Amino acid sequence: MANANLAAARKAKQDEFYTQWADIEREMNAYLEYDPNVFRGKTLLLPCDDPEWSNFTKFFALHFEDFELKKLISTSYAPENNDHGAFYAPTLFETESPVYDEEKSMAKGRLFVLEPRDVSGDGTINIDDLQWQYLEGDGDFRSAEVTALRDEADIVITNPPFSLVRPYISWLMDGEVQFSMIGSKNAATYVETFPLIQSNKLWLGRGFAKGDAHFRIPEAARTEYAAGVYDVATQTVHFRNVGWLTNIDHGRRHEPLMLMTMADNIKFSKHKEVRGVGYRTYCNFDALEVPFIDAIPSDYDGIMGVPITFLDRYNPDQFEIIANAEDMAQMAGIGVQPLGADFVKAYKAAGGTGGVSAGHRKLGLTEPRYYWAYRRILIRRKD
Repeated sequence: MANANLAAARKAKQDEFYTQWADIEREMNAYLEYDPNVFRGKTLLLPCDDPEWSNFTKFFALHFEDFELKKLISTSYAPENNDHGAFYAPTLFETESPVYDEEKSMAKGRLFVLEPRDVSGDGTINIDDLQWQYLEGDGDFRSAEVTALRDEADIVITNPPFSLVRPYISWLMDGEVQFSMIGSKNAATYVETFPLIQSNKLWLGRGFAKGDAHFRIPEAARTEYAAGVYDVATQTVHFRNVGWLTNIDHGRRHEPLMLMTMADNIKFSKHKEVRGVGYRTYCNFDALEVPFIDAIPSDYDGIMGVPITFLDRYNPDQFEIIANAEDMAQMAGIGVQPLGADFVKAYKAAGGTGGVSAGHRKLGLTEPRYYWAYRRILIRRKD
């Protein structure tokens, strides 16, 4: 249900999901543990973050001196261009500022800047020293105005609109900046994104605790979610298939998977699909089907098909990624043969369903039943 709601959010562009402080802290600490100087002397851009609502600006403003930041910049989107803008009302923070302009309040984005200047005179640099003004435009990250801020920054961090993950990643890569962002884990298999993961230009971050992402949402949107997805007590929605995408290194990325040999897996695996049964190979490509990450055999040197959850544990020192089984062009490039009409006929006769037809380069299996492997990544163990 949670993933269905995430899909609905993308379709309807219900993009107002506010990240919790503990989740930001958990992810940033992973980068700092690996490299304590990761933020030192850096200009940081938060391109979707009004400090009145977003914890990102508050978090980095609090740690401005701890992290030894050079400059903190955040921008926000114009309320009238936001799905929930009709419910927006200026706060005292805005209306009591000498910068406040009633006409601009709804139509313009906002720019917030924190530099090492003790504006408040309290002896420390924090959110009280944040200066703000209206942007010339609406604050869309793709605008020339915000793109210029990207080009000024060393690192870009935010929770972007879920419906704009593809153009947002392209925008980041064009800027050649370090970044950390929240998005659907399915984004890792997008045709535009997967080659970046394959070439180690993008990877998954440490992630949410136990894989559970909880976001605050505008009050007006709360009735759009089913019971069990929206929690009345915490006023948050719960998604499972959400993670951090980044090109900032962290320790988990270099933790090797502890694996058993093929023989030990067949003898001791907790998975009945492997224990006492063994491994199958695809009928249209010479590769081993491995249905579970912990069943990857430590002593197999050939190509293996594994679930996309492998990316959570992908260590580039231990494995190389060969292809994304969802990408027809990549599969053709490594010699995967299209599924034949006989396979499709037998597969459907055996009760198989889904979008499988002759000519697809999906990974097919014939024993002990006709089967096509769902959302696989092809990998090979490094020496």
